[in-house]
Amino acid sequence: MSALSAAFFHDEAAAFAKLESLLWPEGPVCPHCGGMGRITNVKGGRMGLRRCGDCKKQFTVTVGTVFESSHVKLHLWLQAAHLLASSKKGFSAHQLHRTLGVTYKTAWFMFHRLREAMRDGALAPMGGLDGPAGGAGIVEADETFIGREPGKPKKRAYHHKMKVLSLVDRDTKQVRSVVVDDLKPDTVKPILAANIAKEASLFTDEAGHYVKLGKDFIEHQITSHGKGEYVRGIVHTNTVEGYFSVFKRGMKGVYQHCGKQHLHRYLAEFDFRYNNRVKLGVGDVERAERALRGVVGKRLTYQTTR
Repeated sequence: MSALSAAFFHDEAAAFAKLESLLWPEGPVCPHCGGMGRITNVKGGRMGLRRCGDCKKQFTVTVGTVFESSHVKLHLWLQAAHLLASSKKGFSAHQLHRTLGVTYKTAWFMFHRLREAMRDGALAPMGGLDGPAGGAGIVEADETFIGREPGKPKKRAYHHKMKVLSLVDRDTKQVRSVVVDDLKPDTVKPILAANIAKEASLFTDEAGHYVKLGKDFIEHQITSHGKGEYVRGIVHTNTVEGYFSVFKRGMKGVYQHCGKQHLHRYLAEFDFRYNNRVKLGVGDVERAERALRGVVGKRLTYQTTR
């Protein structure tokens, strides 16, 4: 049976019932006042319309989510969420507009809203589990380069490219990526301090900006790629480089071009799929449902994405 044969992918009432089951597992919740006790259905109203007896306001399950005020049918939104969540290297907006029969502008905006829903925003320090040297866990840090910085002429090396810094927790197998303007120690230091536990072991390559920054952690191990060393026992950055390989194949092969103002949302998409991958026991259906659970409180308008 096709993964897209479920009723909520084709029927609007079933789509509302599906989203309600994900966002309201204990029953309807008013997005205006948070009330649950005196909510009634509005007869003759639009699909899924309810009224809160406490604040007297009307609402549907889409209020306060990335779906709010959208003219696209909800069952099409659920199809888009499944396609984006289940495609390992991404799904282009041009392909979506042909598949769903919406305009390219609509498809592009739909995917940016869904990427916003995938944005985790986790603040807990990485490397919190038991690791070597009597410390916490192991965190790999590395950077990659893609596209071109706005307004910068093409040069040798990476200086004209957009820069991405990614951290991978070896124990939890989770990744966290950020766009950075440069790789100066003063730029990288607060990112590492905010995202990695002081007790963690930091594994990097020989990049100069890590030399001093590694001293902030209980252990800092380096593999010297310039000398042909890529693995030394458990010391390597192969995990984060494996993440980069999927990220770059998607950005170059599927999306092909990305402005810097949008790069953080594409990173959220690739981070989300990596952190909810099959190897961690998360299949396509569950991954799409996890993305849908993240739609609350993340309104995004077309003007703010341009």
